[in-house]
Amino acid sequence: MRQNALWRSGKGLATSGTARKNLIVDLHGAEGLDDIGLIEATLRRCVDAAQATLLHIHLHHFHPNGVSGVAVLAESHISIHTWPDSRYAALDVFMCGKAIPDACIPVLRKAFKAKRVEVSEILRGQDT
Repeated sequence: MRQNALWRSGKGLATSGTARKNLIVDLHGAEGLDDIGLIEATLRRCVDAAQATLLHIHLHHFHPNGVSGVAVLAESHISIHTWPDSRYAALDVFMCGKAIPDACIPVLRKAFKAKRVEVSEILRGQDT
């Protein structure tokens, strides 16, 4: 059933020869990293900003603190892992097709009030 959701979205899976843009994002000096509601809302805003197709969000709140989770997309995924005590979060923003992963960066910076954002870009699946 979930496989069919990819095709119903009109985006399908990336075909061979299509580069998949992947961003590794580190948020430093961030706030709200233990607020599961804020994290879910922010992931949803990222999906909208990137013009991607959300299939499912799963978040797990650790005790005493921290959140790990993933937004599963027709175009791939956005994952997040937070360490509130260190005011640090690590995200992977992996997308293919016409989605715009770079559009997530200002959304993340604003939502978590990050003092510093480090972004590394990886292109995967390129023809050689």
